[in-house]
Amino acid sequence: MSLDPATRERIQSLLSAHRVVLFMKGNRQQPMCGFSAAATNTLNELLGDYHTVNVLEDPEIREGIKIYGEWPTIPQLYVEGELVGGSDIIRQMYTSGELHTLFGAAAPDRTPPEITITDKAAQMIRQGTAEAQGVAIHLEIGPDHSAGFQLAPAGDHDIIAVSNGLEIHFDPASARRAKGIVIDWVSTVQGEGLSLKFPGAQEIKSLTVQELQQRLAAGDITLVDVRPASGRAQAAPLAQARVLDEEGDTLAALPKDAPIAFICHHGVSSRAAAERFAAHGFSQLFNVEGGMDAWAAEIDPSVPRY
Repeated sequence: MSLDPATRERIQSLLSAHRVVLFMKGNRQQPMCGFSAAATNTLNELLGDYHTVNVLEDPEIREGIKIYGEWPTIPQLYVEGELVGGSDIIRQMYTSGELHTLFGAAAPDRTPPEITITDKAAQMIRQGTAEAQGVAIHLEIGPDHSAGFQLAPAGDHDIIAVSNGLEIHFDPASARRAKGIVIDWVSTVQGEGLSLKFPGAQEIKSLTVQELQQRLAAGDITLVDVRPASGRAQAAPLAQARVLDEEGDTLAALPKDAPIAFICHHGVSSRAAAERFAAHGFSQLFNVEGGMDAWAAEIDPSVPRY
């Protein structure tokens, strides 16, 4: 398939005007797919400024860039007019240090972080990975301290921390954020699972929907709805709630001692959001147990349950 000359010229103009260009879905502030988010998260570690092109707003560029660089997927990173690759290659180059070299940045610190895995967490991890062969436990910690475990093959450039006889693999940014973390196994009314506690983070207190109703009436707490748009469409946020997706930056600027309650559908993702705020130094954080479902069942039956 040939590329329309006008589209080719537009692409070449973009590449000539900017040293680093990322063709992606969405933009740096609001990526619209997981691969684009992964690419921007990585680039943000090294670059204060780079140009992004939202292909969702430009169908000609969206299809044309695939032909231009003979690369079938989005995102695509170009540096000085040359195609570097997609999100997986960006990640691999960051982990190996090649991306640092490309951008003239200092080589990544590869000192393994000191971490603690509790006995219970170690026991449950061993049980869960007993039949996994040829893979390692990877922990990725994002810039907002969101964290995710996955089983994947070990990489040649992984940073490996050891605690309680277990190896945890990190990329350089995650290793830096993991310093001093405690990996524990917790049980809540919503279920059981691994939990991360960052150094200095405050404990998350539980709040019943009855207590939330009282605090909202008194006006002495900020309520944050962490549900995705699909959940908010099925049951609208409470009138006093602020939406994390829309006001994340504003909420992050609140005083560190401001009382903040987090609510989701059932009380699981809201606790994770509260833990991320705790990692950033907020000290009065509450999780609304049972979430919007409990509010509908116990406070306001007019709220749809889904």
